[in-house]
Amino acid sequence: MDIEKRIKEIEDELKITKYNKSTEKHILKLKARLTFLKKQLEEQKIREKKRISREGVKKQGDARVSLIGPPSVGKSMLFNKLTNAKSEVGDYAFTTLDVLPGILKYKGAEIQILDMPGLIEGAAKGRGNGREILSIARDSDLLLLVLDIYNLDLDTILKELYDFGIRINKRKPKITLKRTEKGGINIASTVPLSVDKELLRSMAWEFGYRNEDILIKEDITAEDFLDFLAGNRVYIPAILVINKIDLADENIVKELTKRFEKWDPVFISAQEKYGIKELKERMFTAIGLIRVYLKPQSGKIDYDAPLILRRGDTIEDVCNSIHRDFVKKFRYAMVWGKSAKYPGQHVGLDHRVEDEDIVRLVIRK
Repeated sequence: MDIEKRIKEIEDELKITKYNKSTEKHILKLKARLTFLKKQLEEQKIREKKRISREGVKKQGDARVSLIGPPSVGKSMLFNKLTNAKSEVGDYAFTTLDVLPGILKYKGAEIQILDMPGLIEGAAKGRGNGREILSIARDSDLLLLVLDIYNLDLDTILKELYDFGIRINKRKPKITLKRTEKGGINIASTVPLSVDKELLRSMAWEFGYRNEDILIKEDITAEDFLDFLAGNRVYIPAILVINKIDLADENIVKELTKRFEKWDPVFISAQEKYGIKELKERMFTAIGLIRVYLKPQSGKIDYDAPLILRRGDTIEDVCNSIHRDFVKKFRYAMVWGKSAKYPGQHVGLDHRVEDEDIVRLVIRK
């Protein structure tokens, strides 16, 4: 049967099937089958058609941030305030018709900012060039979800991102899979699970798995397991930005703070440059960027030219960022800063550095 027709049949069945205890397992199995078919359809479209040019926006700098939001909420003006590029600004929808890249220079880092066309309902299915927009968003290190005080429809934005396989402010579930020659689908866990293992096994069966050992290392939901089986989900941090706050009174600000409490939104006025400094700092932290300063033998440190790394990086990453031969010739490193137990601590390649550490590399000549 045609994949798209089968997808429609399952979607129609899900619409008319009432969710309750007796239908829960059936619904989850249908969702698993639907996800599998959608994955097949996506792979088929990729084979039949080359990626369009917008998806080829070249990555530059130390990280990429995409501005995602409905039309006419001030994304382009915010983009202009953050970068050295210029994007057309207007008071009407869809001012931005293409993706415009620019660079934000902050704390020694170069962060690529993408001004994106407005995202509308149905984007994940292709409406308003939505699939092209979301394809670029998938390749970002951070998303800025931009709304304004007149358009606070965050649910639509989140739904379109979710439907396109983008998981916001979540991390990949701790699940591993190993194929076996026989024995069926075996599901084990290192922690108690709140979801029935037999249900997970039936979901895996819907994806075509037959002989696998699946190990789950944390409590998960059936939706988490579905994402794991799909294998094409991306997990991206996001910051909620509410623009045009200069047009709101104190009561509106309090109401919005409470309404979006779990998001801890950044309130800005792109027009008045209010909140831009705080937003830059939040972006730097959310991406996980850190600065490491090199201390040469002369002892003079250039604080204007830090190495930009990621949280969790090690001395080996410091070496590789300078020259790959440094790892081969490495003897030890001396570290001053947050990661050191004492100033000038001697450490090896696996030592994790922290923001604003000072590092001196000692290598073989």
